[in-house]
Amino acid sequence: MAIWGRLVNMSPREVFRLFKVFIKQPRFIIPTIETTRQCINICDELFEDDHHKNNPTNAFRHALWNYLLCENYFDICNSVAKSVEWSKKITDLHEELAPNSRFEKTMDLHNNLMGRKLFEKFHLEKNLDVIKLLQEEMRKAVLVNKTEEISTRQNHLVYIEERK
Repeated sequence: MAIWGRLVNMSPREVFRLFKVFIKQPRFIIPTIETTRQCINICDELFEDDHHKNNPTNAFRHALWNYLLCENYFDICNSVAKSVEWSKKITDLHEELAPNSRFEKTMDLHNNLMGRKLFEKFHLEKNLDVIKLLQEEMRKAVLVNKTEEISTRQNHLVYIEERK
């Protein structure tokens, strides 16, 4: 998920949609880019390219991205609700613009939500190691075979293919 590569390949309509979101909150542009890079770097270090597949490491990445976005937005606005709302807006838009199947998008949206839920639960813990927390959640992740199964796994990360 090279940020620049993704932007270059966006259609004018997609660029406009992204612009509309950021024009309302320009102070979040740089933190969003930096947080996305931070997340990708962490996942590259932990999993190499494996996190770009639809396995548990991908679930980890989506949850981590949302957690970190919430954390960084919270530092700016000091509001859990606004942090969660902005993270949802950005990551939902990413999923709308991504060339994934409905099943993959549903999985990603679910794992995004899990990251935001964990932020809401643990945002006050000063010494929380979110990487270890999410690695534990990844170990408990559930393999799903159909889109309909995802909604029954509300408290677990989900994935749709085994890690090789």
